[in-house]
Amino acid sequence: MSGSDSTSVNTTMSAQTMPAPTPPDWGRGRYERTAAQLLPAAQAVVDAAGVGPGERVLDIGCGTGNAALIAARLGARVTGVDPAERLLDVARGLAREEGLDVGFRSGDAASLPVPDDSFDAVLSNFAVIFASDADAAVAEMVRVLAPAGRIVFSSWLRHGAVGQLSAVAPDLIRRALDAPPPPRPFAWHDENALRTLFAAHDMTVTVAQHDLVFTDESPEAYLEAERHSHPLAVAGFEVLERLGQAEQAHKQLLQILTDGNEDTGAFRSTSHYLTVTAVGR
Repeated sequence: MSGSDSTSVNTTMSAQTMPAPTPPDWGRGRYERTAAQLLPAAQAVVDAAGVGPGERVLDIGCGTGNAALIAARLGARVTGVDPAERLLDVARGLAREEGLDVGFRSGDAASLPVPDDSFDAVLSNFAVIFASDADAAVAEMVRVLAPAGRIVFSSWLRHGAVGQLSAVAPDLIRRALDAPPPPRPFAWHDENALRTLFAAHDMTVTVAQHDLVFTDESPEAYLEAERHSHPLAVAGFEVLERLGQAEQAHKQLLQILTDGNEDTGAFRSTSHYLTVTAVGR
């Protein structure tokens, strides 16, 4: 949850007949809440990229436009790409409110709807890490990057109560469906794996670690808000409710948040993440 897990479940078929997992529908629920939580990380991505006036910037998986709008405020010429049309509409509306000229297009990381060598900076805030094919996603980022350009994205490290919640929730759904474990995803948080991935494109990688704090009135309030707003949680709890396991899962997830709570008077959980910068050699 909170943008830190990429599992999606096809809720209309049994485990015996279920095809490969479909991509998450990020237009469900109210991703706007999650986007607000992730805004400091979007700022960190733009800062790491050193975006300047007049530069051509691509924001992959732009969602409601966090990174795209920050870059546009700096005078960059920005394009945002996302597969969720509802989120693109939200991003367009926010850009209009600020008088920012940002182009938003439908598309995904494995097939970017933009020309070769067309961007000085390619950014992604907790989005490209959801790509089912890491090699294809990186190849696309490299394809659209201009010579001497840079790629910067954020990637979760598994720490804190919210990180643990995001790791456990997909397993609850898979067990409820009696579905087999999915293929092991690419380790977007592993520096060595990242260096190997980008070395195939003659690029070097550097990383920096950051903290992101999630807060609410209580663990119960945080989980309830996630359950009804985060796109993955909305889809997941629909599965659990259909199978009569929603409340059991709710109790287990609440216990994780309670045990890991850093604020006895409210709710606070510190997650860690990386900003990853890749440049040509």
